[in-house]
Amino acid sequence: MKRMLTLIISVSLFLAFIPLSGCQKAEEPKKPEVSAASPALSTSPQTAIPPSAPEQPGAPVAPSATVTSVPPRAFATYEPTAAPETPAVPAKPWGMDIIRVAGFDSAQMQKGAPPGWLLDIKKGEPAISLERGSQIYYLHMKSNKSSYGVKNGIKVDIKEYPYLNWRWKVTRLPAGGDVRKSDTDDQAIQLYVAFTPTGFPEALNTPVLGYIWDNEAPMGWTGRSTAIGGRNLRYVVVRNKTDRLGQWYTEKRNIYEDYRKLLKDVPCSDPAGVTHGVEFYINTQNTKSTAESYIGDVYFSKS
Repeated sequence: MKRMLTLIISVSLFLAFIPLSGCQKAEEPKKPEVSAASPALSTSPQTAIPPSAPEQPGAPVAPSATVTSVPPRAFATYEPTAAPETPAVPAKPWGMDIIRVAGFDSAQMQKGAPPGWLLDIKKGEPAISLERGSQIYYLHMKSNKSSYGVKNGIKVDIKEYPYLNWRWKVTRLPAGGDVRKSDTDDQAIQLYVAFTPTGFPEALNTPVLGYIWDNEAPMGWTGRSTAIGGRNLRYVVVRNKTDRLGQWYTEKRNIYEDYRKLLKDVPCSDPAGVTHGVEFYINTQNTKSTAESYIGDVYFSKS
């Protein structure tokens, strides 16, 4: 009996010193990071012109006027859509001080949009083309109770290139369009600049500045979008019905300062960050009317 007890104790001590295996909990695999691709920017060669060179596509028009930066205050109807699979590529500059956005060099269209741009239809049928000026082509859009536009994924650091420059012309305004009211929020031309998303989903967390040609809202008015999902969109009314139809206007905005003033309440936003894309739109679906506009010679500059 004593020998049996001694044997049991010896076996127990032996087992106590054998290393145990398989007791540690394996780490859960990390979920892969998800990133959305941005629309591609056209890399086709384009004829560059000096920013000050006047363009007169179509019939001759009166000399263009230059607008000084209006005091910030506004915002438009913006509904981000899924980005195409093609990733964006860096913009090719005209020079050290200029980065081109839209200086179309031909009337060529691909899938209803200029090469490198994505056609986005919200409602109705688009009527869009590229029309020749004296040196470059301009985007020509018509709307008949419709809403659509084109977009690309240009990346620009607005701290280094704080100025946004463009030329546009409106030949017809939507009847009674007023950005301040959701049921009349239509414009003949809208220029949007989207910035790096501040969270997920991107569609609801993308800071956006919208420069528009409105009807009823006073020039220089700024404000939030009334659209669902547009809480991070801010409008700036650059032109309205008091400006001449058929007249080319040259615009210049300090987009860095606009961002600091109009998007300062957006969480995690950084005006020193890069842009996420540029978009041109036209819409008359709310007023059930018609509109027509032209835009081109769009670029970022250091001064």
